[in-house]
Amino acid sequence: MEIRKATIEDIESLKTLYRELEQDAVRFQPEHFVFGNRDEQFFGNIFNSENQDILVAVIDGKIVGFAHVMLLEQKRVPCLKPEKVIYLQDLDVSESLRSGGIGAKLIEACKEYGKANGADFMRTQVFPQNVRGMKFYERQGFTEKMKTIETYL
Repeated sequence: MEIRKATIEDIESLKTLYRELEQDAVRFQPEHFVFGNRDEQFFGNIFNSENQDILVAVIDGKIVGFAHVMLLEQKRVPCLKPEKVIYLQDLDVSESLRSGGIGAKLIEACKEYGKANGADFMRTQVFPQNVRGMKFYERQGFTEKMKTIETYL
């Protein structure tokens, strides 16, 4: 397996994986998520950005997973340390290949990407209903730091 930065040639494969990811999002939180149209402009904005990338996992020439990462500065407020975070916006591995170590390799590549770009730590979010996903992230060294709560107006 190879992990590399995505290119324009990977867009069709990425669209398929994003559709799979959106199925989970819609299933877990239909009140917030719908199926989106990730077009060439969406990917072009990422590929041309100075603070984000998509890393892809490739087996036998086929993209089987991806991680969309963003390098962000902590909010500038007096009580927060001035740190840089690598934020994992999205992660997906083809459903038929999950639990085979591909996600773990993508997380490791994200951590290396963060280190190479001066990040102090890595952060992501998981749906509370996604017990399997939470266990996966815990195995990768993630721990719960804060809970996001909301109410309807």
